[in-house]
Amino acid sequence: MRRLTDQEGQRLQQIVRRGSTNAVRYRRAMMLLASAGGNRVPVIAQLVAADEDTVRDVIHRFNEIGLACLDPRWAGGRPRPLSDDDEDFVVQTATTRPIKLGQPFTRWSLHKLVAYLRTVHGRVIRIGREALRGLPARRGVTFQRTKTWKESTDPDREAKLDRIEHVLDRFPDRVFAFDEFGPTRDPAHRRLGLGRTEALRPVAGHLPPHPWSPVLPRLLLGRRRHVVGRQPPQERCREHTLAALKSIRAARPDGAPIYVILDNLSAHKGTDIRRWATKHKVELYFTPTYASWANPIEAHFGPLRQFTIANSNHPNHTVQERALHACLRWRNANARHRDALAAERKERARIRSEKGIRRGGRPLNTAA
Repeated sequence: MRRLTDQEGQRLQQIVRRGSTNAVRYRRAMMLLASAGGNRVPVIAQLVAADEDTVRDVIHRFNEIGLACLDPRWAGGRPRPLSDDDEDFVVQTATTRPIKLGQPFTRWSLHKLVAYLRTVHGRVIRIGREALRGLPARRGVTFQRTKTWKESTDPDREAKLDRIEHVLDRFPDRVFAFDEFGPTRDPAHRRLGLGRTEALRPVAGHLPPHPWSPVLPRLLLGRRRHVVGRQPPQERCREHTLAALKSIRAARPDGAPIYVILDNLSAHKGTDIRRWATKHKVELYFTPTYASWANPIEAHFGPLRQFTIANSNHPNHTVQERALHACLRWRNANARHRDALAAERKERARIRSEKGIRRGGRPLNTAA
C-alpha cells in the first residue's frame, strides 16, 4: 500500500474513531489503516473478519483512486420482472372490482390477485405475493376492509335537507332533535380482564324480559344544547315516542310552533302521533331515507356510547339507565355556548401567533 497523505490519514482515522452508518465504509477504512500501520494481509483479514482477496482488492483500489474506494459500487441487481406498463396494469386490476373482471368474489386478496394476474390473456405477469403487497402501496393503493353504505333513494332528499337547514337557521331556540339510541348491549366484560366468575355474569342488554332497550334522547338546539333521555322497552317504542314528544311540547308551553327533527322509523309516523302533532302545533321534520346523519343529535351518540357503555359492566338496565342519565346531566351542566368556544379558539390562535408556535406545539422556523 502506498504512503498516506495527511488528509487521507486524518479522514480514515475519523471514520474509524467516530464510526460510520455505512458498515462497508467502516470496514474498508479499518483495512487501510491496518495496512498503513505495517500489518500483513492475513492479519488484516482476521481483524475485520473478511477474506484475504477482499483486503487485497481494497488496497489495490486505494492505490488507484484513493479514498473513493471506500464507497461501494453496487451492481445493478436483478433485472426488473415488470415493466412500467405492467405495473400500471397491476394497479389498475387491483383497483377494479373482481366481479367486473368475471371473478366470483367482491374483493381481492393477495392470493386471488396473483392467481388472476397469471391467467390474463396476452400478458405474462409473474409476481409474488410479497412483491404484490409492496407495489400497490408504492402507488398509494392499500387493501381496505369492505365497507357498505346506502345512498339515499328519497326523491325529496334535497327538499327535506333544505327544510331542516332552514328551520335550524330561522328558529334555533324552537328546534328539537329526537332519535333512539340503541341497542344498549354491553359486551365489554369480555375485555375488562375480569375473573372467571364475574365474566360469566349476564350484563345489560342480555337480561330478560327485553333483548335490548333503546334510549330516546332529545336534543334542544339553541342557546343551551341540552340532551335528555329515557329508556323504554322495545315493544312500547311508539307509546314512548309520543310521550317524549309531549315532554318536548311541555318545554315550550307558550303555544308557539315547535319543530322536531327525527328519522323515518315507523314508530315516528303513527296516525296518533301525526294527529297529536297537528293539534298541538308540533311540526315533524323527517330526514331523507338512509340519511339519518342529517339529524343533529347523531353527533352525541358516539360520546354517549364511549363514556357510558364502553368499558362498563352494568348488572341490569336500571343501573345502566342511571349511568346514562348521570352522563347526560354532566354534559348539560358542562356545556358551553358556541360563541364562547369560538372566542376561546380565536384567543388560542392569537397566543400561538404571538409566540410563534404552530398548531400542535411546533415552533416556527425563525431563521432567515
